[in-house]
Amino acid sequence: MATHPNLLDADNSVLLVVDIQQRLSAAMPVTDLQQMLMHGQRLLQAAGLLDVPVLLTEQYPQGLGPTQAEISERLPGSASIFSKTGFSCCAADGFQQALADTGRQQVVIIGQEAHVCVLQTALELLSANYQVHVVADAVCSRQVQHKDYALQRVQQQGVTLSCHESVLFEWLRDARHSHFKTISALLR
Repeated sequence: MATHPNLLDADNSVLLVVDIQQRLSAAMPVTDLQQMLMHGQRLLQAAGLLDVPVLLTEQYPQGLGPTQAEISERLPGSASIFSKTGFSCCAADGFQQALADTGRQQVVIIGQEAHVCVLQTALELLSANYQVHVVADAVCSRQVQHKDYALQRVQQQGVTLSCHESVLFEWLRDARHSHFKTISALLR
């Protein structure tokens, strides 16, 4: 059976974690931050089980600190980490080559801030002919309306908005998948 080209495929996906760092996180609305961290952890665990490559960026880590422990503790050992000062992840040294080396075309984005680094990355990846999915319940901004405007803007440009559960179940595709019970248990 043919599938829709916009459905995510674990064998064609990369999970991109954008700037979920301590000092930046401290400026986020608490509820949004907790949601982003919880959903990010679930996606990272599933990525590890399903061999979905993980790329992670840190915006000026000397100033904004390291990645939040909740996220760094869930990173698969094969994750690639990039330090950057440009807002788009595409500006980080080695990022574009590492992404190309995966051979995958679908980029699933989580992180902060939605209206700056996530937005600029999503649009640049879209222009580089990647299929871009922003996980709306795993991104945040200091002001909720800034996140809302960013999600509207990227969607208008052709980025797919999704939620973390949709990503997980698209990666699985079938309840008979060998990791279905483990991944579905993450949602309880």
